[in-house]
Amino acid sequence: MSADWVKSGKVQARITEDGALEVRCTGLTTQTKYYKTLLKEFFRKEFPPLRPGYGDYSVHIMMEYTGDPPWMDLDNLAKALLDSLTGNVFDDDHQVARLLVERRQAEREGIWLLAEAMG
Repeated sequence: MSADWVKSGKVQARITEDGALEVRCTGLTTQTKYYKTLLKEFFRKEFPPLRPGYGDYSVHIMMEYTGDPPWMDLDNLAKALLDSLTGNVFDDDHQVARLLVERRQAEREGIWLLAEAMG
């Protein structure tokens, strides 16, 4: 069974039963650097300390929007989110061996990500 969600403001996260980190952020902004700061602070202040792992990781990022897609470069979003995971999930973002970043229309706007060790 998955762990309970830890929530603070616009961010919630949990460790799944498979040991992956699942994160949700409500709302969207085109300022991708915002997510780096938001998540770094969340991990520093709210989430139980994580021990960075070594080896390869898979990261799946989903940007969900309503109406027209926002003018947001998905590569910049991915970089900001990976930077926020560095030191928390993995030691360095060069450990990301598989990265899927996508956007889709949804009923609510937000960011979802799943980071898990491979192998």
